[in-house]
Amino acid sequence: MVVKINENYLKLKNSYLFVEVARREAEFVENNPDADVIKMGIGDVTKPLTPTIVKAFKDAVDEMGNADTFMGYGPEQGYEFLAKAIAKDYEQYGVNLDTSEIFISDGAKCDTGNIQEIFGIDNKIAVTDPVYTVYVDTNVMAGRTGEMEDGMYEGLVYLKCNTENGFVPELPSEPVDIIYLCYPNNPTGTTLTKDQLKVFVDYAKENKSIILFDAAYQAFINEDNVPHTIYEIEGAEEVAIEFRSFSKTAGFTGTRCAFTVVPKQLMAYDEEANEVEVNPLWNRRQTTKFNGVSYPVQKAAEAMYTEEGKKEIKEIIDYYMENAKVIRDSLTDLGLEVYGGVSSPYIWVKAPNDMDSWAFFDLLLNEANVVGTPGSGFGPSGEGYLRLTAFNTLENTKEAMARISKLEF
Repeated sequence: MVVKINENYLKLKNSYLFVEVARREAEFVENNPDADVIKMGIGDVTKPLTPTIVKAFKDAVDEMGNADTFMGYGPEQGYEFLAKAIAKDYEQYGVNLDTSEIFISDGAKCDTGNIQEIFGIDNKIAVTDPVYTVYVDTNVMAGRTGEMEDGMYEGLVYLKCNTENGFVPELPSEPVDIIYLCYPNNPTGTTLTKDQLKVFVDYAKENKSIILFDAAYQAFINEDNVPHTIYEIEGAEEVAIEFRSFSKTAGFTGTRCAFTVVPKQLMAYDEEANEVEVNPLWNRRQTTKFNGVSYPVQKAAEAMYTEEGKKEIKEIIDYYMENAKVIRDSLTDLGLEVYGGVSSPYIWVKAPNDMDSWAFFDLLLNEANVVGTPGSGFGPSGEGYLRLTAFNTLENTKEAMARISKLEF
C-alpha cells in the first residue's frame, strides 16, 4: 500500500500567479539591492486601520483580558452584533437580509474557494476570462476540470471579456450550473451596469443556475448605475450568493474579516431534482470546518459601520481612488490603452507594441523598478495586459508614473 495524493493538484500551474510575481521581484531585489522598488502588483493596502476601528479593536482586546467580559468560542457564523450592522448597511440599497443569511469569515478568498465544496462535482462551471485565479484553481483541485491547454482548463466554460465586447461577458454558449462573477472586476477594474447584471440574473433564473458574485470592491463604486450588491437586481436572492470583504475597504488584509450572504430563497437540487436549501448546507460546512473570526476582529469590523467609521473609511477610499486617477491619467497621456480605475482600485493597461504580459512586467521591473501583475496570469484573454493597483501611497504612485513616463516603448 502507498499513500496516494489528490492528482487534481497536479493539473495546476506550477506556481500560483502571485507567488511567481513575488519570486521575480525577490530575485531582482537580490541582484539590485540598492533599487527602490515600488509595488503595484499584489493588491495589499498601505493605509493603516482607522482610529475608530483601532479603538474598537483595543477595547475588545481589553475585554478579553477581563474574566467578566472574556469571550471564548464564538458562533462559527459570526456574532449577531456584526451581522446586524451588515444587514442594516444593506438597507440603503433596498435589500433586507436576515442575520441568519450572513456568515462572517476570515476572507472572501477563502469563501469563494470553499463555497464549491457544497455543490456536486459534476456541475458545469463558467468563469470570466480574465478571471481571479482562485475561482479556477479551487475547482481544478476539486476535480471539476480536465488538463490545461492553451491557458484554459478542459471542462470549464470561459466567458471572454475584452475590448471587443467592452469587457462585458457574454452569456454562456452552453448550459452551465454555476457562474462566477466579480464586479467591480478583479483584475480588469471594469464594472457592469444594473441592466448588464440583470441579464445574468435572468439567465440564472431561467436555467436554474447559481451566480457566485464577488463584490469585494463595491465600496469603490463611483457610478450611479453600477450596483453595489447583486441583490439590487430583482430576483437575485433566488439565484445568487454574494461575497464581501473588509480587506481593501477597511485595511483588513492583515486583520482578516469578510462575510458571505446566502439567501434562504436560494435553492439547488439533489439527484432526483428535488429542491434543497443552500443556506443550511453552507452553515453545516462552516460549523464543521471553521471556528469563526475572533471577537476583537469582529468588534473592529463592526466599528466601520458607525457614523465616524464610515467617514474615516470614505477618506481612505477617496485616497486610493485619487491614486487610481493618477495612474489612469498618466498612462493615458503616454498613449497607452487603459481600463478600470473609475469604480475600482485596479487599472488594466494594454502592453505597448504587442509586447506580451511577462515581457511588459519585466520591462517595468527592470527599467522603472515598478511591480505590476501580468495579465496572462488571469487567463488567456489577459495576455498582452498588465494590472496595476492603486493601493500604494500617493507619493509612490506619482513616482512610479514618473518613472514609467521616461521609458521608451
